[in-house]
Amino acid sequence: MKIDGNNIRPGNVIEHQDGLWVAVKTQHTQPGKGGAYLQVELKNLRDGRKLNERFRSSEKVEQVRLEQKDYTFLFEADGMYTFMDVETYDQIEIEAALIGDKTVYLQDGMAVTVESYEGSSLGIKLPQTVELEVTETEPVVKGQTAAKSNKPAILENGLRVMVPPFIGQGDRVVVNTEDNSYSERAK
Repeated sequence: MKIDGNNIRPGNVIEHQDGLWVAVKTQHTQPGKGGAYLQVELKNLRDGRKLNERFRSSEKVEQVRLEQKDYTFLFEADGMYTFMDVETYDQIEIEAALIGDKTVYLQDGMAVTVESYEGSSLGIKLPQTVELEVTETEPVVKGQTAAKSNKPAILENGLRVMVPPFIGQGDRVVVNTEDNSYSERAK
């Protein structure tokens, strides 16, 4: 589907320079001389390269729709992550480079969405939040729970997040997978 160059939004996948690129950041610019344009930071979906491009409203770009299908994470071996289709039980392997820093959240049996284009897997989408155990943090100090300051904690997957003072070692917390932030104490 062709769209105007100034209608690209973060998260859109476009076909550009014979590759698939996802828009990471966009910024409208109105220079003093000449026409307005959209400055777009693009990331290549296959090899992770980054590129900055300018698109004018008169330019047309091909927007790509990725196929999305639900899978279950099974295991990792030698940098390859194995997922199982929840409907057909077929298994696929995706290399760590395509998943990126999201690998830290993968847990046995976790439901994910695999994104692909023309039969080739390009990456995964995680659930918005995951529940993890706190393995290391400072002890709770009596009377300090009223303070608004947070303290660092290390989770079972090695991730370091800031948590409220009342969270202790062994507690389970909910973490946002998009920005690696503490969301709430797990129930």
